[in-house]
Amino acid sequence: MRYDLAVIGSGGAAFAAAIAARRRGRTVIMIERGTVGGTCVNTGCVPSKALLAAAEARHVAAVGPAQFPGVTTSADGVDAAALLAGKDDLVTTLRAEKYVDLAVEYGWQVLPGTAHFVAHCGSPLLEVDTPGEGTVRVEAEHYLIATGSTPWAPPIEGLAEAGYLTSTTAMELDSLPGSMIVLGGNAIGLEQAQLFARLGVQVRMVEVLDRLAPLEEPEISEVIEQVFADEGIAVHTATTVTGVRRDETGYTLTATRCGQPLDLRGEQLLVATGRRPTTAGLNLDSVGVKTGPRGEVVVDEYLRTTHPHIWAAGDVTGHPQYVYVAAAHGTLVAANALDGATRTLDYTALPRVTFTTPAIASVGMTDAQVVAAGIRCDCRTLPLAYVPRALVNRDTHGLIKIVAEAGTGTLLGVHTIAEGAGDIITAAGYALAAGLTVDQLAHTWAPYLTMAEGLKLAAQTYTSDVTKLSCCAA
Repeated sequence: MRYDLAVIGSGGAAFAAAIAARRRGRTVIMIERGTVGGTCVNTGCVPSKALLAAAEARHVAAVGPAQFPGVTTSADGVDAAALLAGKDDLVTTLRAEKYVDLAVEYGWQVLPGTAHFVAHCGSPLLEVDTPGEGTVRVEAEHYLIATGSTPWAPPIEGLAEAGYLTSTTAMELDSLPGSMIVLGGNAIGLEQAQLFARLGVQVRMVEVLDRLAPLEEPEISEVIEQVFADEGIAVHTATTVTGVRRDETGYTLTATRCGQPLDLRGEQLLVATGRRPTTAGLNLDSVGVKTGPRGEVVVDEYLRTTHPHIWAAGDVTGHPQYVYVAAAHGTLVAANALDGATRTLDYTALPRVTFTTPAIASVGMTDAQVVAAGIRCDCRTLPLAYVPRALVNRDTHGLIKIVAEAGTGTLLGVHTIAEGAGDIITAAGYALAAGLTVDQLAHTWAPYLTMAEGLKLAAQTYTSDVTKLSCCAA
């Protein structure tokens, strides 16, 4: 059978494209070599945030008396097996409801197997090595590569031989180690470090750059480093690991920090240094599909590859690695491939969130990016000490920073570290997409005693001294 769309992969991009194609009445087949659902539901967003929520619950129980006078709480040890079993149950349920059952409901086949392209009579087709049927050939009018990304580790002497945990395998441990070294201080490393520390593991973080959260504003890095210090997480920034050794008791990392030698010991080593697109074994050269320096599939603004009938979506493109981007990609490919549309995506107001506590979230340009673009910048930072919700919560760790164009006041970016940062940044993204100025943002409605009210207060700092405003003052 010849299909309208053949999809390699079964994650967010793949399912969005398949659903959009079936809604158009088109035939679809999906090839998956592993577990249906891709990274997000199986090994990424869902399990990690479920464990982060559990770790936060334990942490709140442990620090409650210090935070709220008159409240007494305590936190016992963690039953790791029960905790991970609960995580697995959640993943299994969501995988069935949001992926497996939907494929049946919409009516497309999920073919288990490993696919690669071959050229046949001048056209591409897929050969799929299946577990039960041998090699199956799949032919389609259009093909979508939605194979996602996998954890990447730097070429450190001894690392591959020693073995290590990734953000995937760390969540499959059946017991908690006494200590752990986390290599990498960006989003995944930050989340994993705090998760395990709050479950009672002694954690050390290592980051090659000079601060944690190096892609965020420096003010945000300062806050998260202080939070981690308060929680007993040891942080080693500006540190280059040069070697890894493993023995029966754990790992020894040889490193240099500011030119000085440093040795680190830990029972477990978690490498969280980024992800790379998954393209190995697809035989893309045979059908004229180009890849970039990190293995990403090269696509144009419409997500078409260098072959007119082959498309790519999600992490495999090298575009921002968020499941909501992947889903938007999949829907866009269905329109462009099957309807001949010429849709594109605008990332100007694309938000990102790191789910630490407090959470980190950003949208738009940073202070440095604005200056580099030759735009005159007018930036203001509001500490959470001036946000009523934070005062009520008795936790003022954090800030909201607004980046605007000097003179016009046009909003260019918002960056925050706060409880509910994701919700704050969603509102900021709408304001950025609408082209609001800080003056307009300062005069929008904001419910009192919400963290999002801090966005309005930060905008008000351009014209007012917010320390001298009464509650709810406009």
